[in-house]
Amino acid sequence: MSSWNCWICKMCRDESKRLPSNITLEEVLEWGQSFEKLMATKHGPVVYTAYLKMEHSDENIKFWMACETYKKTASRWSRISRAKKLYKIYIQPQSPREINIDSSTRETIIRNIQEPTQTCFEEAQRIVYMHMERDSYPRFLKSEMYQRLLKTIPSNNNS
Repeated sequence: MSSWNCWICKMCRDESKRLPSNITLEEVLEWGQSFEKLMATKHGPVVYTAYLKMEHSDENIKFWMACETYKKTASRWSRISRAKKLYKIYIQPQSPREINIDSSTRETIIRNIQEPTQTCFEEAQRIVYMHMERDSYPRFLKSEMYQRLLKTIPSNNNS
C-alpha cells in the first residue's frame, strides 16, 4: 500500500506524474456515487487511505481494514493475538490511534477480548464506517486529490 500512497501523494504535488494504466476514469467516477462503492473498488480504499493520511486522520480506515482481516482469522490463537493488538492500537483509551467509539461499545469489546469471536469488533467497525461515510468521505469528494484524479485520468478503455 505504501507504494500507492507515494504515487498518490506525488501525483497530487506534481501534475506531470503519470497515472498507472490500470486505474480508470470509470472507477474514479464510481467513487463519487457512494462511500460503499468507493470501498468496493480495486483502488478506492487505497486512494481514500492516502487522502486520510494527508489529513492526519487515517486511524479509522486502518482500523476498518484491520477488522476486515481479523474477521477472516480462523485460528483461535491468531484471533486472540490479533484482538489484543487491535485493542492496544485502536480501542484502549489514549492508544496511539484511538478511534472514536462510545463507551458502551468500548466496554463490550473489553469484556469480549478474553475470548474474542470473529464478530467482537463488528459494532466498533460499523461506527467507524459511519464516521467515515458521514464525515471524511464528503470532504474527500471535494478534495484537491479527488478533483485532480477526475481531471487527470483520460476516459479510455471504451474501444
